[in-house]
Amino acid sequence: MKRILAIAACITSCLVAFDSAAQSGKPDSSIHLYLLVGQSNMAGRGKPDAQSRLTNAKILMLDSTNNLVPATDPVHFDKPKMAGVGPAIGFANEMLREENNISIGLIPCAWGGSPVEVWKPGAAYFSAHPYDDAIRRTKIAMQKGVLKGILWHQGEADNDSIRSKKYLNELVLLVQRFRKDFSNEQLPFVAGEVGYFNKRNFINAIINQLPNQLPYTSVVAADGLTDKGDHLHFDTPSARELGKRYARAMKQLQKK
Repeated sequence: MKRILAIAACITSCLVAFDSAAQSGKPDSSIHLYLLVGQSNMAGRGKPDAQSRLTNAKILMLDSTNNLVPATDPVHFDKPKMAGVGPAIGFANEMLREENNISIGLIPCAWGGSPVEVWKPGAAYFSAHPYDDAIRRTKIAMQKGVLKGILWHQGEADNDSIRSKKYLNELVLLVQRFRKDFSNEQLPFVAGEVGYFNKRNFINAIINQLPNQLPYTSVVAADGLTDKGDHLHFDTPSARELGKRYARAMKQLQKK
């Protein structure tokens, strides 16, 4: 009981800090924000388990009503009946390793099934506008914290011999747009390989060219990760491991 009360008090304290930052009009530099974009493997389709219900007072997420709340899986809400465990919380936990003075604010904006071509201003995807929504939600969060990086996992929808040829140019333009809209030309951007179980793989060789095109970018490998049986989505342990890989890559970029 004492442990539960301590956790609840810590979460309340963290939320109060977010609210105080918003009311003061000055972002809190100890609140590190990360934008999560891409398609279903960023949103998460792993099966929730007991660990999914655990909370860490230093990890919050921007919910569908643009409120920061304690983060639990599913972090995303793109397709509520399908959303599950993704890399988000694994990433946040790893970012907090050996860090005692920061909190992590996750900004979930991925959309399952979305091709790279809809990640541009004005583009619609069903009822959403993925790029515009990501910019809007991130700027809301930036009233309370500081944007420290972007995580991107997308490519399954473009993983064929035709669309993959156009992918690198689209991805470079996407990073450049994000950096311009957030007024940060050195904003770290980490992309992830698609699972090697995802049919014939055209896209990973393209994604891996990104660091040669733009500084402050990195790519995390998907080797050794497994699917949940559909040859498309990472299972729960692999999604969490992918999150750790994102964190390690992000930390390296932030040292530059």
